[in-house]
Amino acid sequence: MIDASVKKLALSHLWVAFTAFIVACFMGEYQVLERSGFFPALESAPVYFASVSTHGVLMAFVLTTFFIMGFGYYLATTSLKQPIWNMPLAWGGFWLTLFGVVLAAIPLLSGKASVLYTFYPPIVAHAAFYIGATLLVVGSWVWCAIMLVMFTQWKQANPDLPVPLAMFATAANALLWLWASAGVALEVLFQLIPLSLGWIDTIDPGLARTLFAWTLHPIVYFWLIPAYTALYVFVPKQAGGYLFSDEMARIAFIVLAVFALPIGFHHLYMDPEQASGWKLLHGIGTFVVALPTLVTGFTVIASLEIAGRLRGGKGLFGWILSLPWLNPMVLSVILALLMLIFGGFGGIVNASYAMNAMVHNTAWVPGHFHLIFGGTTVIMYFAVAYYLWPQLTGKALFSNTLAISQLWLWFIGMVILTTPWHILGLLGQPRRISSVVYNNLLTLAWEPYELAMIFGGLILLGSACLFFYNLVKTQFNPIAETENTEPEFAEAIHPVTVLPLYLNSLGIWNKVIAVLMAISFGFPILQFFFMKTFGSSAWGY
Repeated sequence: MIDASVKKLALSHLWVAFTAFIVACFMGEYQVLERSGFFPALESAPVYFASVSTHGVLMAFVLTTFFIMGFGYYLATTSLKQPIWNMPLAWGGFWLTLFGVVLAAIPLLSGKASVLYTFYPPIVAHAAFYIGATLLVVGSWVWCAIMLVMFTQWKQANPDLPVPLAMFATAANALLWLWASAGVALEVLFQLIPLSLGWIDTIDPGLARTLFAWTLHPIVYFWLIPAYTALYVFVPKQAGGYLFSDEMARIAFIVLAVFALPIGFHHLYMDPEQASGWKLLHGIGTFVVALPTLVTGFTVIASLEIAGRLRGGKGLFGWILSLPWLNPMVLSVILALLMLIFGGFGGIVNASYAMNAMVHNTAWVPGHFHLIFGGTTVIMYFAVAYYLWPQLTGKALFSNTLAISQLWLWFIGMVILTTPWHILGLLGQPRRISSVVYNNLLTLAWEPYELAMIFGGLILLGSACLFFYNLVKTQFNPIAETENTEPEFAEAIHPVTVLPLYLNSLGIWNKVIAVLMAISFGFPILQFFFMKTFGSSAWGY
């Protein structure tokens, strides 16, 4: 039986995550309406950029961090069958992170931190924003420490057994985040906070962008690993089958943790500070990190085929129709993989220097980003929530039919929203602008796509409201849950009894990460301290 305190801890994190999510969704629809140019009464650059910045922070930092922490705590205690190490510290991390969010929200909502979620200088926000963001990161480090301690304790107590896959993935994500967040932490602590407080007069934007690039791409995999975890440890069982390969899953998580970190310069391809050789090195690494996604796609689809054939599916593709499409977890993975295919194609374009030059700083970039994050990642967050809410609350899911409808609406809305975004990028529409003036033939060609995006955003907002409504109704459902009381982890079709050390430990991979980070970021950062640079003064609220 799972301790009630663990359920309360996980549920508290998840409620914060999804409350931030629903607020951000309303802001997102406002931005689509305002930016379209069809509603002059809504046009306001200060309100728009305050909304965009808050939307980005809520989605990219608050939703993800709190979801990952809550999900991680629950996975750790249920997969390892042991209590949370240092529960008071876990709650302390929760309250510290929440306080950081509230502190950062004040300047965001008042228009004094309209620096977008990347907060690139020399545009500078109020110091409270940076301090709040720092506290959020520090609170997440508490979670990382607890996960790695529990991982280590279990290995010491069970030296000859494979670490449960769910915990192996969670610990790998904790290790990745500790490394990834160091870049933005250095930028904020030594550049942005001193500048915003007036302790220094100028800042080197090139160094700041390089430090943020350290974090900017790995954070995507920090968001994505929990979704992949659900694909491996929940989906096969929910589909009625087995995991195709436990070992392949571990390889995927290791490659994600190792090779997602020493890359990031494809975000700086157009920046002059870094030499082309370093950009080439990071570009190659970006293509390497596509491999675990291919491995995941193959392994998960093979697991679904096993389930479909066990359920009576015949022929080459008959197993697809035999899958339980009315199971939210199974439907989510099918829709997530479809969006991942197209989003992954966009990622290859972004990682390619010549093609990146064509779409850099255009609407293509947010289109790609929303398809991968808002599509593939968030839809799996929905699936996890639908699966865990009855276990965490003790109440039956309010409506499975509503859940299925909501997932389809999210998929349809995301396709309608992001497809025009990609086309607009190819037509040259810039990103990070608050309004579009339709005064020539080129910008007139943008109008139909702007209109489509409005409808896509409305569908997404409706889907988000249905999701939140279903969770609230489940929380207060008078019908108790009797079937899904504890998570059921998928079993491998060939059970794993013994694993080599490199597939059952993170110590060796931590050393590999250290070497790769020193190679890929060492000189690019140190050069700023040995060459003449020109600082920029603060410009902001």
